[in-house]
Amino acid sequence: MLDTIVSSINNALYSYILIVLLVGGGIFFMFRTKFVQFRLFGEQIRAVTEKPRDKGGVSSFQALMVSTASRVGTGNIIGVSTALCLGGYGSVFWMWVIAIIGGASAFIESTLAQIYKKKDENGESYGGPAYYIEAALHSRPLALAFSVFLILTYGFGFNMLASYNLQSTFSVYGFYNPAYTPWIIGFVLAAIVGYCLMGGGTRIIKVTSLLVPFMGIAYILVALFVVVINAQMLPSIFSRIFTEAFDFEAIFGGFSGSCVMYGIKRGLFSNEAGVGSAPNASASAEVSHPAKQGLVQILSVFIDTLLVCTATAFLCMCSGIEPTEAISGAPYVQAALGKTLGAFGPAFITIAMILFAFTTLLGNLYYVDKCLIYMLRRTPGKTFMRIYHILASLVIFVGAGLSADLLWNIADITMGGMTLINMPVILILSKYALRALKNYDEQRKDGKEPVFRARDIGLPHEVDCWK
Repeated sequence: MLDTIVSSINNALYSYILIVLLVGGGIFFMFRTKFVQFRLFGEQIRAVTEKPRDKGGVSSFQALMVSTASRVGTGNIIGVSTALCLGGYGSVFWMWVIAIIGGASAFIESTLAQIYKKKDENGESYGGPAYYIEAALHSRPLALAFSVFLILTYGFGFNMLASYNLQSTFSVYGFYNPAYTPWIIGFVLAAIVGYCLMGGGTRIIKVTSLLVPFMGIAYILVALFVVVINAQMLPSIFSRIFTEAFDFEAIFGGFSGSCVMYGIKRGLFSNEAGVGSAPNASASAEVSHPAKQGLVQILSVFIDTLLVCTATAFLCMCSGIEPTEAISGAPYVQAALGKTLGAFGPAFITIAMILFAFTTLLGNLYYVDKCLIYMLRRTPGKTFMRIYHILASLVIFVGAGLSADLLWNIADITMGGMTLINMPVILILSKYALRALKNYDEQRKDGKEPVFRARDIGLPHEVDCWK
Protein backbone atom coordinates (compact mmCIF):
# COMPACT_ATOMS: atom_id res chain seq x y z
CA MET A 1 0.00 0.00 0.00
CA LEU A 2 2.83 2.41 0.89
CA ASP A 3 4.55 1.66 -2.41
CA THR A 4 1.30 2.32 -4.32
CA ILE A 5 0.68 5.66 -2.58
CA VAL A 6 4.27 6.83 -3.05
CA SER A 7 4.23 5.74 -6.71
CA SER A 8 0.98 7.65 -7.38
CA ILE A 9 2.35 10.88 -5.88
CA ASN A 10 5.56 10.39 -7.83
CA ASN A 11 3.75 9.98 -11.16
CA ALA A 12 1.60 13.07 -10.55
CA LEU A 13 4.66 15.18 -9.74
CA TYR A 14 6.72 14.15 -12.76
CA SER A 15 3.89 13.78 -15.28
CA TYR A 16 2.80 17.39 -15.06
CA ILE A 17 4.09 19.78 -12.41
CA LEU A 18 7.85 19.30 -12.41
CA ILE A 19 8.16 18.94 -16.18
CA VAL A 20 6.52 22.32 -16.71
CA LEU A 21 8.47 23.93 -13.88
CA LEU A 22 11.92 22.57 -14.75
CA VAL A 23 11.75 22.73 -18.53
CA GLY A 24 9.81 26.01 -18.62
CA GLY A 25 12.00 27.65 -15.99
CA GLY A 26 15.20 26.37 -17.57
CA ILE A 27 14.23 27.70 -21.00
CA PHE A 28 13.36 31.08 -19.46
CA PHE A 29 16.78 31.24 -17.76
CA MET A 30 18.53 30.10 -20.92
CA PHE A 31 17.14 32.96 -22.98
CA ARG A 32 17.46 35.57 -20.21
CA THR A 33 21.14 34.70 -19.70
CA LYS A 34 21.69 34.68 -23.49
CA PHE A 35 22.67 31.00 -23.41
CA VAL A 36 25.27 31.47 -20.70
CA GLN A 37 26.08 27.75 -20.61
CA PHE A 38 27.53 27.98 -24.14
CA ARG A 39 28.39 31.66 -24.48
CA LEU A 40 30.76 31.73 -21.50
CA PHE A 41 32.20 28.22 -21.65
CA GLY A 42 35.74 29.61 -21.68
CA GLU A 43 34.95 31.67 -18.57
CA GLN A 44 33.70 28.51 -16.85
CA ILE A 45 37.10 26.86 -17.35
CA ARG A 46 38.93 30.00 -16.21
CA ALA A 47 36.76 30.45 -13.11
CA VAL A 48 37.20 26.88 -11.89
CA THR A 49 41.00 27.27 -11.77
CA GLU A 50 40.90 30.50 -9.75
CA LYS A 51 42.43 30.36 -6.28
CA PRO A 52 40.42 31.65 -3.28
CA ARG A 53 40.92 35.26 -2.27
CA ASP A 54 41.55 34.28 1.34
CA LYS A 55 44.36 31.82 2.00
CA GLY A 56 42.84 28.65 3.43
CA GLY A 57 39.38 29.46 2.04
CA VAL A 58 37.34 27.06 -0.08
CA SER A 59 38.23 27.41 -3.77
CA SER A 60 35.80 27.28 -6.68
CA PHE A 61 37.29 23.92 -7.60
CA GLN A 62 36.71 22.49 -4.12
CA ALA A 63 33.11 23.74 -4.09
CA LEU A 64 32.69 22.20 -7.56
CA MET A 65 33.98 18.88 -6.28
CA VAL A 66 31.55 18.84 -3.34
CA SER A 67 28.57 19.54 -5.60
CA THR A 68 29.89 17.09 -8.21
CA ALA A 69 30.37 14.48 -5.49
CA SER A 70 26.67 14.69 -4.77
CA ARG A 71 25.67 14.87 -8.45
CA VAL A 72 28.07 12.25 -9.79
CA GLY A 73 27.04 9.15 -7.94
CA THR A 74 25.17 5.89 -8.15
CA GLY A 75 22.48 7.55 -10.25
CA ASN A 76 24.99 7.93 -13.07
CA ILE A 77 25.27 4.15 -13.31
CA ILE A 78 22.13 2.60 -11.83
CA GLY A 79 19.85 5.54 -12.70
CA VAL A 80 20.87 5.56 -16.36
CA SER A 81 20.52 1.79 -16.57
CA THR A 82 17.03 2.01 -15.08
CA ALA A 83 16.05 4.75 -17.54
CA LEU A 84 17.22 2.64 -20.50
CA CYS A 85 15.51 -0.52 -19.27
CA LEU A 86 12.19 1.12 -18.40
CA GLY A 87 12.06 4.12 -20.74
CA GLY A 88 14.10 2.93 -23.73
CA TYR A 89 16.90 4.51 -25.75
CA GLY A 90 14.93 7.75 -26.19
CA SER A 91 15.39 8.55 -22.49
CA VAL A 92 19.06 9.37 -23.23
CA PHE A 93 17.99 12.26 -25.46
CA TRP A 94 15.73 13.70 -22.77
CA MET A 95 18.52 13.41 -20.20
CA TRP A 96 20.65 15.53 -22.52
CA VAL A 97 17.86 18.08 -22.87
CA ILE A 98 17.35 18.42 -19.12
CA ALA A 99 21.12 18.86 -18.63
CA ILE A 100 21.51 21.53 -21.31
CA ILE A 101 18.48 23.44 -20.07
CA GLY A 102 19.45 22.80 -16.45
CA GLY A 103 22.83 24.46 -16.91
CA ALA A 104 21.11 27.85 -16.97
CA SER A 105 19.10 27.01 -13.83
CA ALA A 106 22.30 25.90 -12.08
CA PHE A 107 23.90 29.24 -12.94
CA ILE A 108 21.00 31.26 -11.45
CA GLU A 109 20.69 29.33 -8.18
CA SER A 110 24.43 29.19 -7.50
CA THR A 111 24.92 32.89 -8.29
CA LEU A 112 22.09 33.72 -5.88
CA ALA A 113 23.71 31.54 -3.22
CA GLN A 114 26.92 33.56 -3.59
CA ILE A 115 25.12 36.93 -3.48
CA TYR A 116 23.27 36.07 -0.27
CA LYS A 117 25.98 33.99 1.44
CA LYS A 118 27.03 34.65 5.03
CA LYS A 119 30.27 34.58 7.01
CA ASP A 120 30.83 32.70 10.25
CA GLU A 121 33.05 33.70 13.15
CA ASN A 122 36.07 32.16 11.42
CA GLY A 123 35.49 34.13 8.23
CA GLU A 124 34.31 31.09 6.26
CA SER A 125 31.41 31.46 3.83
CA TYR A 126 28.18 29.47 3.92
CA GLY A 127 24.69 29.72 2.48
CA GLY A 128 22.19 28.16 0.10
CA PRO A 129 18.50 28.35 -0.83
CA ALA A 130 17.32 28.63 2.77
CA TYR A 131 19.41 31.77 3.17
CA TYR A 132 18.34 33.51 -0.02
CA ILE A 133 14.71 32.62 0.68
CA GLU A 134 14.85 34.26 4.10
CA ALA A 135 17.03 37.22 3.10
CA ALA A 136 15.20 38.16 -0.10
CA LEU A 137 11.65 36.90 0.47
CA HIS A 138 11.62 37.33 4.28
CA SER A 139 9.96 33.95 4.73
CA ARG A 140 11.67 31.78 7.32
CA PRO A 141 8.78 29.23 7.31
CA LEU A 142 9.33 28.62 3.58
CA ALA A 143 13.09 28.39 4.15
CA LEU A 144 12.52 25.88 6.95
CA ALA A 145 10.21 23.83 4.71
CA PHE A 146 12.93 23.71 2.07
CA SER A 147 15.45 22.66 4.72
CA VAL A 148 13.23 19.80 5.87
CA PHE A 149 12.87 18.54 2.29
CA LEU A 150 16.65 18.80 1.81
CA ILE A 151 17.33 16.72 4.93
CA LEU A 152 14.73 14.13 3.90
CA THR A 153 16.20 13.99 0.39
CA TYR A 154 19.93 13.94 1.08
CA GLY A 155 20.05 12.61 4.61
CA PHE A 156 17.52 9.84 4.00
CA GLY A 157 16.19 9.25 0.47
CA PHE A 158 19.35 9.61 -1.60
CA ASN A 159 21.62 7.99 0.97
CA MET A 160 19.41 4.95 1.43
CA LEU A 161 19.20 4.62 -2.35
CA ALA A 162 22.97 4.97 -2.79
CA SER A 163 23.51 2.24 -0.21
CA TYR A 164 21.02 -0.07 -1.95
CA ASN A 165 22.52 0.60 -5.38
CA LEU A 166 26.00 -0.20 -4.13
CA GLN A 167 25.09 -3.51 -2.56
CA SER A 168 23.07 -4.51 -5.64
CA THR A 169 26.30 -4.61 -7.70
CA PHE A 170 27.47 -7.56 -5.58
CA SER A 171 24.47 -9.69 -6.62
CA VAL A 172 26.42 -11.12 -9.60
CA TYR A 173 28.97 -12.82 -7.33
CA GLY A 174 28.63 -16.36 -6.00
CA PHE A 175 28.96 -15.36 -2.34
CA TYR A 176 25.93 -13.02 -2.52
CA ASN A 177 22.97 -14.15 -0.42
CA PRO A 178 19.95 -11.78 -0.51
CA ALA A 179 19.04 -12.75 3.04
CA TYR A 180 22.11 -11.28 4.70
CA THR A 181 24.73 -9.96 2.21
CA PRO A 182 22.98 -6.57 1.70
CA TRP A 183 23.02 -5.99 5.46
CA ILE A 184 26.72 -6.86 5.75
CA ILE A 185 27.62 -4.48 2.92
CA GLY A 186 25.37 -1.80 4.40
CA PHE A 187 27.05 -2.16 7.78
CA VAL A 188 30.57 -1.85 6.34
CA LEU A 189 29.60 1.20 4.24
CA ALA A 190 27.85 2.85 7.21
CA ALA A 191 30.90 2.31 9.43
CA ILE A 192 33.32 3.86 6.90
CA VAL A 193 31.09 6.87 6.25
CA GLY A 194 30.53 7.35 9.99
CA TYR A 195 34.28 7.43 10.55
CA CYS A 196 34.78 10.09 7.86
CA LEU A 197 31.90 12.18 9.25
CA MET A 198 33.67 12.46 12.58
CA GLY A 199 36.31 14.55 10.78
CA GLY A 200 33.84 17.34 9.99
CA GLY A 201 33.27 19.42 6.84
CA THR A 202 36.98 20.03 6.10
CA ARG A 203 37.69 16.33 5.79
CA ILE A 204 34.64 15.84 3.60
CA ILE A 205 35.87 18.49 1.17
CA LYS A 206 39.41 17.03 1.07
CA VAL A 207 38.21 13.46 0.54
CA THR A 208 35.80 14.38 -2.24
CA SER A 209 38.37 16.63 -3.92
CA LEU A 210 40.72 13.64 -4.11
CA LEU A 211 38.28 10.93 -5.19
CA VAL A 212 35.85 12.65 -7.56
CA PRO A 213 38.30 13.41 -10.39
CA PHE A 214 39.84 9.94 -10.13
CA MET A 215 36.59 8.02 -10.25
CA GLY A 216 35.10 10.17 -13.01
CA ILE A 217 38.10 9.99 -15.35
CA ALA A 218 38.63 6.24 -14.86
CA TYR A 219 34.99 5.46 -15.50
CA ILE A 220 34.78 7.64 -18.62
CA LEU A 221 37.98 6.13 -20.06
CA VAL A 222 36.67 2.57 -19.68
CA ALA A 223 33.33 3.56 -21.22
CA LEU A 224 35.15 5.30 -24.08
CA PHE A 225 37.22 2.16 -24.70
CA VAL A 226 34.04 0.07 -24.93
CA VAL A 227 32.48 2.56 -27.35
CA VAL A 228 35.59 2.66 -29.57
CA ILE A 229 35.82 -1.12 -29.97
CA ASN A 230 32.09 -1.20 -30.79
CA ALA A 231 32.10 1.93 -32.94
CA GLN A 232 30.30 0.20 -35.81
CA MET A 233 27.13 0.20 -33.68
CA LEU A 234 27.04 3.99 -33.16
CA PRO A 235 24.98 4.94 -36.27
CA SER A 236 22.19 2.53 -35.33
CA ILE A 237 22.33 3.63 -31.67
CA PHE A 238 21.98 7.33 -32.51
CA SER A 239 19.18 6.51 -34.94
CA ARG A 240 17.31 4.60 -32.25
CA ILE A 241 17.84 7.33 -29.63
CA PHE A 242 16.25 10.02 -31.79
CA THR A 243 13.55 7.76 -33.24
CA GLU A 244 12.33 6.68 -29.80
CA ALA A 245 12.74 10.17 -28.31
CA PHE A 246 10.20 11.55 -30.80
CA ASP A 247 7.83 8.57 -30.95
CA PHE A 248 4.95 10.70 -29.68
CA GLU A 249 2.35 7.97 -30.14
CA ALA A 250 4.23 5.73 -27.69
CA ILE A 251 5.05 8.65 -25.38
CA PHE A 252 1.49 9.89 -24.96
CA GLY A 253 0.10 6.37 -24.97
CA GLY A 254 1.76 5.74 -21.61
CA PHE A 255 3.42 8.93 -20.43
CA SER A 256 4.23 7.75 -16.90
CA GLY A 257 6.44 5.01 -18.35
CA SER A 258 7.72 6.91 -21.37
CA CYS A 259 11.26 7.85 -22.36
CA VAL A 260 10.43 11.51 -21.61
CA MET A 261 9.40 10.69 -18.05
CA TYR A 262 12.39 8.50 -17.30
CA GLY A 263 14.82 10.81 -19.08
CA ILE A 264 13.67 13.81 -17.04
CA LYS A 265 13.42 11.93 -13.73
CA ARG A 266 16.82 10.26 -13.99
CA GLY A 267 18.39 13.36 -15.53
CA LEU A 268 17.11 15.50 -12.67
CA PHE A 269 18.13 12.90 -10.10
CA SER A 270 21.59 12.87 -11.60
CA ASN A 271 22.42 16.55 -12.24
CA GLU A 272 20.06 18.16 -9.67
CA ALA A 273 19.90 21.47 -11.59
CA GLY A 274 17.15 23.63 -10.09
CA VAL A 275 16.69 21.33 -7.10
CA GLY A 276 18.57 23.64 -4.74
CA SER A 277 21.34 21.31 -3.58
CA ALA A 278 24.46 22.67 -5.31
CA PRO A 279 23.95 26.24 -4.00
CA ASN A 280 24.80 24.95 -0.53
CA ALA A 281 28.29 24.08 -1.78
CA SER A 282 28.53 27.10 -4.11
CA ALA A 283 28.05 29.52 -1.22
CA SER A 284 31.19 28.20 0.51
CA ALA A 285 33.54 29.25 -2.30
CA GLU A 286 35.73 32.34 -1.97
CA VAL A 287 35.44 34.19 -5.28
CA SER A 288 35.66 37.83 -6.37
CA HIS A 289 32.29 37.78 -8.15
CA PRO A 290 29.12 35.68 -7.59
CA ALA A 291 28.75 34.96 -11.31
CA LYS A 292 32.04 33.06 -11.26
CA GLN A 293 30.60 30.35 -9.05
CA GLY A 294 27.46 30.25 -11.16
CA LEU A 295 29.65 29.54 -14.19
CA VAL A 296 31.53 26.84 -12.29
CA GLN A 297 28.31 25.04 -11.40
CA ILE A 298 27.29 24.84 -15.05
CA LEU A 299 30.40 22.69 -15.50
CA SER A 300 29.21 20.37 -12.73
CA VAL A 301 25.92 19.74 -14.56
CA PHE A 302 27.75 19.07 -17.83
CA ILE A 303 30.30 16.77 -16.17
CA ASP A 304 27.52 14.81 -14.53
CA THR A 305 25.08 14.28 -17.39
CA LEU A 306 26.80 15.04 -20.69
CA LEU A 307 29.93 13.12 -19.67
CA VAL A 308 29.28 10.49 -16.98
CA CYS A 309 25.63 9.64 -17.71
CA THR A 310 26.32 9.55 -21.44
CA ALA A 311 29.31 7.29 -20.79
CA THR A 312 27.07 4.81 -18.96
CA ALA A 313 24.37 4.97 -21.63
CA PHE A 314 26.73 4.26 -24.53
CA LEU A 315 28.64 1.64 -22.56
CA CYS A 316 25.34 -0.24 -22.20
CA MET A 317 23.95 0.39 -25.67
CA CYS A 318 27.21 -0.59 -27.44
CA SER A 319 27.13 -4.01 -25.78
CA GLY A 320 24.27 -5.18 -27.98
CA ILE A 321 22.37 -6.45 -24.94
CA GLU A 322 18.73 -5.37 -25.17
CA PRO A 323 17.59 -3.44 -22.05
CA THR A 324 14.60 -5.03 -20.32
CA GLU A 325 12.79 -4.46 -17.05
CA ALA A 326 14.10 -7.77 -15.69
CA ILE A 327 17.75 -6.59 -15.77
CA SER A 328 17.24 -2.89 -14.88
CA GLY A 329 19.80 -1.37 -12.56
CA ALA A 330 23.21 -2.84 -11.82
CA PRO A 331 22.65 -6.18 -13.65
CA TYR A 332 22.27 -4.45 -17.04
CA VAL A 333 25.46 -2.37 -16.66
CA GLN A 334 27.46 -5.34 -15.40
CA ALA A 335 26.17 -7.63 -18.15
CA ALA A 336 26.97 -4.98 -20.79
CA LEU A 337 30.52 -4.44 -19.59
CA GLY A 338 31.01 -8.16 -18.96
CA LYS A 339 30.11 -8.99 -22.57
CA THR A 340 32.79 -6.61 -23.84
CA LEU A 341 35.54 -6.96 -21.22
CA GLY A 342 34.84 -10.35 -19.67
CA ALA A 343 35.23 -10.92 -15.92
CA PHE A 344 36.90 -7.52 -15.52
CA GLY A 345 33.61 -5.77 -16.40
CA PRO A 346 31.43 -6.63 -13.37
CA ALA A 347 34.41 -6.14 -11.01
CA PHE A 348 35.13 -2.69 -12.45
CA ILE A 349 31.49 -1.63 -12.04
CA THR A 350 31.57 -2.77 -8.41
CA ILE A 351 34.73 -0.72 -7.76
CA ALA A 352 33.27 2.30 -9.56
CA MET A 353 30.07 1.99 -7.54
CA ILE A 354 32.02 1.87 -4.28
CA LEU A 355 33.74 5.14 -5.17
CA PHE A 356 30.57 6.75 -6.57
CA ALA A 357 28.48 5.73 -3.55
CA PHE A 358 31.13 6.83 -1.05
CA THR A 359 31.53 10.32 -2.49
CA THR A 360 27.77 10.67 -3.00
CA LEU A 361 27.12 9.86 0.65
CA LEU A 362 29.74 12.34 1.86
CA GLY A 363 28.57 15.08 -0.50
CA ASN A 364 24.95 14.56 0.52
CA LEU A 365 25.72 14.74 4.24
CA TYR A 366 27.79 17.88 3.73
CA TYR A 367 24.58 19.53 2.48
CA VAL A 368 22.66 18.24 5.50
CA ASP A 369 25.34 19.65 7.84
CA LYS A 370 24.92 23.12 6.35
CA CYS A 371 21.15 22.84 6.51
CA LEU A 372 21.19 21.94 10.19
CA ILE A 373 23.26 25.05 10.91
CA TYR A 374 20.57 27.16 9.25
CA MET A 375 17.69 25.52 11.11
CA LEU A 376 19.40 25.84 14.51
CA ARG A 377 20.89 29.29 13.70
CA ARG A 378 24.23 28.10 15.05
CA THR A 379 26.79 25.39 14.61
CA PRO A 380 25.44 22.35 16.49
CA GLY A 381 27.36 21.11 19.51
CA LYS A 382 29.53 18.00 19.49
CA THR A 383 26.93 15.83 21.23
CA PHE A 384 24.20 16.82 18.75
CA MET A 385 26.47 16.15 15.77
CA ARG A 386 27.64 12.83 17.17
CA ILE A 387 24.02 11.67 17.51
CA TYR A 388 23.23 12.96 14.01
CA HIS A 389 26.25 11.17 12.50
CA ILE A 390 25.22 7.91 14.16
CA LEU A 391 21.67 8.34 12.79
CA ALA A 392 23.00 9.15 9.31
CA SER A 393 25.09 5.98 9.40
CA LEU A 394 22.09 3.90 10.49
CA VAL A 395 20.09 5.25 7.55
CA ILE A 396 22.82 4.05 5.19
CA PHE A 397 22.75 0.64 6.86
CA VAL A 398 18.95 0.29 6.60
CA GLY A 399 18.81 1.45 2.97
CA ALA A 400 20.96 -1.46 1.82
CA GLY A 401 18.19 -3.95 2.57
CA LEU A 402 15.04 -2.15 1.42
CA SER A 403 13.04 -2.31 -1.84
CA ALA A 404 14.58 -0.59 -4.88
CA ASP A 405 11.27 0.69 -6.28
CA LEU A 406 10.21 2.17 -2.96
CA LEU A 407 13.58 3.89 -2.48
CA TRP A 408 13.59 5.39 -6.00
CA ASN A 409 10.05 6.73 -5.51
CA ILE A 410 10.77 8.21 -2.07
CA ALA A 411 13.92 9.92 -3.33
CA ASP A 412 12.07 11.30 -6.36
CA ILE A 413 9.26 12.72 -4.20
CA THR A 414 11.47 14.43 -1.62
CA MET A 415 13.66 15.84 -4.41
CA GLY A 416 10.48 17.03 -6.10
CA GLY A 417 9.49 18.84 -2.89
CA MET A 418 12.81 20.74 -2.90
CA THR A 419 12.31 21.65 -6.55
CA LEU A 420 8.74 22.86 -6.01
CA ILE A 421 10.10 25.41 -3.54
CA ASN A 422 13.43 26.32 -5.12
CA MET A 423 12.41 26.80 -8.76
CA PRO A 424 9.64 29.40 -8.11
CA VAL A 425 11.98 31.20 -5.69
CA ILE A 426 14.85 31.48 -8.18
CA LEU A 427 12.38 32.57 -10.87
CA ILE A 428 11.33 35.43 -8.58
CA LEU A 429 14.90 36.34 -7.59
CA SER A 430 16.52 35.69 -10.97
CA LYS A 431 16.64 39.40 -11.80
CA TYR A 432 19.45 39.85 -9.26
CA ALA A 433 21.47 36.97 -10.69
CA LEU A 434 20.92 38.40 -14.18
CA ARG A 435 22.13 41.82 -13.02
CA ALA A 436 25.22 40.15 -11.55
CA LEU A 437 25.83 38.39 -14.87
CA LYS A 438 25.51 41.68 -16.77
CA ASN A 439 27.93 43.30 -14.33
CA TYR A 440 30.37 40.42 -14.86
CA ASP A 441 30.09 40.65 -18.66
CA GLU A 442 30.71 44.41 -18.63
CA GLN A 443 33.85 44.13 -16.50
CA ARG A 444 35.27 41.34 -18.67
CA LYS A 445 34.63 43.38 -21.83
CA ASP A 446 36.56 46.25 -20.24
CA GLY A 447 39.48 43.88 -19.65
CA LYS A 448 39.02 43.92 -15.86
CA GLU A 449 39.09 41.07 -13.40
CA PRO A 450 35.43 41.09 -12.26
CA VAL A 451 34.91 42.28 -8.69
CA PHE A 452 31.42 42.49 -7.20
CA ARG A 453 29.74 44.97 -4.86
CA ALA A 454 26.07 44.64 -3.94
CA ARG A 455 25.34 48.28 -4.70
CA ASP A 456 26.56 47.84 -8.29
CA ILE A 457 23.38 45.92 -9.12
CA GLY A 458 21.05 47.90 -6.86
CA LEU A 459 20.48 44.97 -4.51
CA PRO A 460 17.70 46.04 -2.11
CA HIS A 461 18.43 43.39 0.54
CA GLU A 462 20.91 43.34 3.38
CA VAL A 463 23.81 40.95 2.80
CA ASP A 464 26.82 39.92 4.89
CA CYS A 465 29.30 40.05 2.01
CA TRP A 466 29.92 42.17 -1.08
CA LYS A 467 29.74 45.52 0.72
